[in-house]
Amino acid sequence: MQNTTIDEVRRRIDDIDREIVGLIGRRQAWVVEAGRLKTDTAAVRAPDRVEAVIERVRSLAADAAASPEVVESTYRAMIAAFIDLELHVHEARIEQ
Repeated sequence: MQNTTIDEVRRRIDDIDREIVGLIGRRQAWVVEAGRLKTDTAAVRAPDRVEAVIERVRSLAADAAASPEVVESTYRAMIAAFIDLELHVHEARIEQ
């Protein structure tokens, strides 16, 4: 990485962002399916599951030489957004 330019760094970050967004889309499809299957809002919020996911991704971060704190913050924000989506899916299912 010593001879890279800022344009090259930005291009590589943009490439990674495309991959991340694709993975988020894949995760979202499963979150929507989970929202259809869960029986109540407590199951959607699932705080024990959230903490288990955080623990797991912090461990994965360490293995990937990523900051566990950055990974945790990112996942907490992502999980909160997905819980909102899942609640919407769950509520729409109930209203039908």
